[in-house]
Amino acid sequence: MKQKKKSKNQKIVIQAVKASRKQSREEEIKTYGKPLNFNKIIPSKKIYSRKKNKVDQNNDLP
Repeated sequence: MKQKKKSKNQKIVIQAVKASRKQSREEEIKTYGKPLNFNKIIPSKKIYSRKKNKVDQNNDLP
């Protein structure tokens, strides 16, 4: 299969996007001291978790 050649404009746009992402990432690290993860789902501690309750009950047994 032949691959399509990317035009110069497309390469320039891709490089610009990569540069802006890198810059925003570096600013984020500078501001917060660490990179932030926006995709990770953090479960609420208030939600009832049957699995967690089972583990707690089993630890109490001798």
